Amino acid sequence: MFPPVPFRRQTQQLRRPSRKAENRPRAQRGTSRSLLALLTAAFATLASGALTACSHDDAPWQLTNVSGHLPDLQFALTGDDGKAVTGDSFKGRAALVYFGYTHCPDVCPETMGRLMQVIDRLGPDAQKVRILFVTVDPARDSAQALHDYVGAFDAKHAYGLTGSDAEIEGLAKRYRVAYQMEKREPKGNYEVTHSSAIYVFDAAGHARLLATDHDSPDVIAHDLRRIIDTRS
Repeated sequence: MFPPVPFRRQTQQLRRPSRKAENRPRAQRGTSRSLLALLTAAFATLASGALTACSHDDAPWQLTNVSGHLPDLQFALTGDDGKAVTGDSFKGRAALVYFGYTHCPDVCPETMGRLMQVIDRLGPDAQKVRILFVTVDPARDSAQALHDYVGAFDAKHAYGLTGSDAEIEGLAKRYRVAYQMEKREPKGNYEVTHSSAIYVFDAAGHARLLATDHDSPDVIAHDLRRIIDTRS
């Protein structure tokens, strides 16, 4: 078992395509140093174990190999169309799973932008991939809000997923995702500090790779193409 993977704090205000972004007051940030230290150490542990497993592959992966270390893609949530959806709904295609939220000022739109570059680099193989954006802020991220958000990036390949607090917490624990919500203001303005990793699952729903914000679109696309080309 591995503890949570690391997150990157939101430190730069970037434009994102969700509505009313320009008029939203920026919330105060509060993340304990101890939590950051824990997550950083956790990633080192995960990477160490995963790289050992890498030695059995014909060629090393450029991303972190988590095959056999994380559970299959399983969940029961609500899609951005308001309908119930499970992990089995996406079998047959590789999945890039990212935990974020629509009010995120920088890290989430930046990550989604990078994933759009990955999709572009795949060319025709992009049809074999789905991006699953799982909210860590279900109180504000309704199905419609997620639909508008992911649709602004890529309505064809990206899907938003939401659910109850308990459902989101359960899925986050399943994949060692850490997130911490700030104290909510009366007007509902707050930020959520969260893990920034991208989980790569193959067409059979097996967890295969872990990408971080340090991995370029070229690197992600390279390993993702290997996943697509290798039927599980």
